[in-house]
Amino acid sequence: MLINPNIAIIESLPGVGGDESKIWMNDLLMSYIKYSQRHGLKAIPLDENILKISGDNAYQLFKHETGVHRVQRIPDTERKGRIHTSTATIVVLPQIIKSDVHINPSDLEWQFYRSGGKGGQNVNKVSTAVRLTHKPTGIITTASQERYQEANRKIAMDLLISKLYQLEEEKKRGIMQSFVRNIGTGERSDKVRTYNFPQNRLTDHRINKSFHNLEDIISQGKWDKVFEAQK
Repeated sequence: MLINPNIAIIESLPGVGGDESKIWMNDLLMSYIKYSQRHGLKAIPLDENILKISGDNAYQLFKHETGVHRVQRIPDTERKGRIHTSTATIVVLPQIIKSDVHINPSDLEWQFYRSGGKGGQNVNKVSTAVRLTHKPTGIITTASQERYQEANRKIAMDLLISKLYQLEEEKKRGIMQSFVRNIGTGERSDKVRTYNFPQNRLTDHRINKSFHNLEDIISQGKWDKVFEAQK
C-alpha cells in the first residue's frame, strides 16, 4: 500500500451535544482551512463534512488530529450563560496512491441522490451525489460536491479505500474501538483534546500539555505550536 504524504483527507462528525456539537465540528474544519491558507496549503471540500488538504507533508501535519475533541463553552443559543460540553470526532485519512486491497463488487452498495448544496440546476435536479456502503465492514462514504455522478463515485471509492487502509492500521495498533468503522457518539474516554473557552485553554491529553491561546487557534487557525508539539 502506497500513500500520498502530501494529501490529508479530514472528516468531521458530531458527537454529544446536539446542535452545538454540529457547530463545533464545523468550527474545527474552518480552523483547519484557515491554518491551510496561512501555510500555502490547498483545502477543498469533498462533502459537507469532509476536506481534502493538499501541500507539502499535509498528512504528516494533520494525522494526529484523529480522535474525539471535547469543547467546553457557552453556546450562542444559551440564554442563561451556562457552559455546555460537546464533542466532535475528527478522522484524518491518507490518500492511497497504490492499493493492494481487493474489493468485491458484490460487497458494495451504491446509492444516488440529489445534492442539496450549491452548484446550480445540475447539482440540485440530477442525482449526482453518491453514498457508498461497504457491507462487510459497514463503512459508509459520501461525495456530493462534484457536478457529475462519475466524479463523485470516484471520490466515494477513494475514500472507502482510505478508510479500509486506516481500519487495518487501527487493527495493527491494537485499537479496540475504531474511529473509522464505529464513530459512535464521541462519548469515548479516548478524547485527544479538551478546548476550554472560558479559560482560553486547549489541553492535549496525549502529551499532557496545555496552550493558552485557544481563541486564536480556532478563529485564526494558529495551530503551529500545537502541531509542533505532536512531533
